[in-house]
Amino acid sequence: MPVTVAIETPLQDDVRALVDALNAHLLPLSPVEFQFKMTVEEMAGDDTTVFIARDETGQAVGCGALKRHDAETGEIKRMFTLPSVRGKRVGSILLAAITGLARDKGISRLVLETGVGPGFDAAWRLYERSGFTRCGVLLDYPDSEHSAFYEKRLALAPAQ
Repeated sequence: MPVTVAIETPLQDDVRALVDALNAHLLPLSPVEFQFKMTVEEMAGDDTTVFIARDETGQAVGCGALKRHDAETGEIKRMFTLPSVRGKRVGSILLAAITGLARDKGISRLVLETGVGPGFDAAWRLYERSGFTRCGVLLDYPDSEHSAFYEKRLALAPAQ
């Protein structure tokens, strides 16, 4: 299944629906107080770049975002693919696009927080196959049995 990935505004009806599907997916997986969601309005902020994956019909089938925290650190946020496209590498394509932009922006460390439990196995596999390694608590997240933290050091391209 061919998909295209592009930087888009999250303030579109179909992207809002995709984020709603993400939120509904997460709801039963961990306590609400340990779900660190960004709203689409927060995702539209100057510190965040949103990537949308679309299928051949133009339907939004996946999303992910890069939130910049400082000159060196970027965070992967709101990674999600619709159940109908799981196993078709859409998440890998999104993560590669986010990582590429991070390198282009001079970010040398990507981090992320995700949940713990059976519903997160596929996410863990995606991140680990993409070179992320487990680490301790990051940023301002609480230390909790409900969160897993990952990081990836990026080799930056030499300045030309």
